[in-house]
This record gives sequence, C-alpha cells and structure tokens, in this order.
Amino acid sequence: MNFIKEQMNLIRKKDPALKSKWEVFLYPSFIVQIYYKIAHFFYKHKHYFLATYLSMKAKRKTGIEIHPGAIIGKNLFIDHGSGVVIGETTIIKDNVTLYHGVTLGGVLNTQEKRHPTIEDNVVIGAHAQILGNITIGKNAKIGAGSVVLKDVLENETVVGVSARKVK
Repeated sequence: MNFIKEQMNLIRKKDPALKSKWEVFLYPSFIVQIYYKIAHFFYKHKHYFLATYLSMKAKRKTGIEIHPGAIIGKNLFIDHGSGVVIGETTIIKDNVTLYHGVTLGGVLNTQEKRHPTIEDNVVIGAHAQILGNITIGKNAKIGAGSVVLKDVLENETVVGVSARKVK
C-alpha cells in the first residue's frame, strides 16, 4: 500500500493537469506500475508465463511495455507514456522521469545484461532511444528524440542522433 500512496503523491506533484486525487487511478503510469509490481513478483519466482501475461495485459491497457524482469526503483514517473518500452535487463534507479515514446532497449540477442542502467534523478525526453548495456549517470538529461549508444556521465545533458554532450 505504501507504493500506491507514493505513486499517487508523485503523480499529483508532477502533473498539474490532474484536478482531483481520484484521476490518478486513470493515469497510465500508475496502472502500468501496479501491473509491473505484480508481474515482477511472479518473474522473480520463475512464473514467467504469468509474469509475461500480466505485462502484455498492462501494455494493451496503457500503451506502456515494461518487461517483468526489469528492475525499477522508487518514484518512476512516466508522463503520458504511450509507446514507452523498458527491456528485460533494464535497471532504473530512483526519481527517474520518462516521457512518451522512450525506449530503454537492447542491442544484443543474448541472455547477458543488454539494456541500460538509469541512475537517480534522470530525465529522458520524448522519443529518446537508449540502447545497449550503457549507464546514464545521476542527474543526467537526455533530450527528446536523442539516440544514446554510449554512457552518459553524471550531470550531463545530451541531445541528437547520435547523442552528444551540450553545455
């Protein structure tokens, strides 16, 4: 229940368009993360079919795909959300914001770690593609539409295709 209260407070804080606390229950980010928590539990206990079933059901309801094997910390905020994809070996730390169309994807067809690690307090703009076993450092910002194929250092802002550091 603590997770639900935290998510409700986070969404109400981050989205000024919400007019009542009850609207949070309609918010795709809220819905998909409830499904994710349950699916992740089943995934950790090797009930892969059930975990994947719940993940796909959440995807159909919200347009957001979170693999049940991904590891997600506290206060993930997915704004709008449609088209977001979070791959199996992705690690997302605390206080991360993703906008619509973001992909945290892999580039290898292996069982090893093949998806990004997103450190604390990162903001990833709409339609950014972060691909491979790379790390996005704390407090980094990824510009909308960027394609990131290499590590991003703490406090860096990167933009473009392929992403490059800006001042």
